[in-house]
Amino acid sequence: MAPRFLQCFMLVLVVFVHNFSVSLHASQDPPLTLDYYESSCPTILEIVRKEMECAVLSDPRNAALILRLHFHDCFVQGCDGSVLLDDTYTLKGEKKASINHHALKGFNIIDRIKNKLESECPGIVSCADILTVAARDATILVGGPYWDVPLGRNDSKTAGYELTTSNLPGANEGLLSVISKFLYQGLSVTDLVALSGAHTIGMARCVNFRDRIYGDYEATSRMSPVSESNLKYLRNICPATGGEDNKESAMDSVTPNHFDNSFYHLLLEGEGLLNSDQELYSSIWGIETKKLVAKYAENPAAFFEQFSQSMVKMGNITNAQSFVDGEVRKNCRFVNT
Repeated sequence: MAPRFLQCFMLVLVVFVHNFSVSLHASQDPPLTLDYYESSCPTILEIVRKEMECAVLSDPRNAALILRLHFHDCFVQGCDGSVLLDDTYTLKGEKKASINHHALKGFNIIDRIKNKLESECPGIVSCADILTVAARDATILVGGPYWDVPLGRNDSKTAGYELTTSNLPGANEGLLSVISKFLYQGLSVTDLVALSGAHTIGMARCVNFRDRIYGDYEATSRMSPVSESNLKYLRNICPATGGEDNKESAMDSVTPNHFDNSFYHLLLEGEGLLNSDQELYSSIWGIETKKLVAKYAENPAAFFEQFSQSMVKMGNITNAQSFVDGEVRKNCRFVNT
């Protein structure tokens, strides 16, 4: 057990970051509304839904790709579509940042939706709003909950390459560091545990789970025949000596293409694939997170309700500067010329 004074110090630090971020976001967030496109582009929701239906029907893993894009967008400069920007001579995008490179996909899905909307309502719907609605529809299409999406975001003219490492949690990051990054965005510990449940779908790369499977996986898991078999498989596709960094495995080995609460059951068994996920239940600092993991494992309705609320809250992290000099991009990959 860590010394008591250290626990108190870290608690004070986390509270300070939380209070700072709350005041910061409260003073900057412009209002969003549910009926923002009611007269200017009333078919936006129908168009996004149809395109997402096609994408998920062709490959259920596309749902996780869009959810991840939305998360990585909102944590860097707010939900402003900056993650969608390609590199140019004058702009360094976020796609090739170390934490995003090889990890972010699904850009072509957003491109298709944007093209449809430009044909229907040219110059009206922002890429940031498209991505936010698409993430909601992606969740529904693999069995997850519904929530209303406030709209009215602008697209940024800048990207936050340098912010990706400092703002986005890493796969091997400790619990207190992850909590501080969520608090900085105005998100709570409850939001952290609920939003982590998105890992019930999607894949992780070997480079992100190598430390886990050759580290404390055996210590946290009960090493049942199932977990032993799973660990053997993971070590076969992800060698300890390096290489095969981009080999992938499902973060939820039970129902990888269905949005449910089985992710939390894996954490209870000590079998979370990523260190940062298992920390929610196994960390000595995780008094509150451990209770929430157990709650969502026992009560899927509670998980769905909180996930919906937390997704709205994350989607409301806006880039105040984009409301001053932002735009509605014609092509989500490039700033308008």
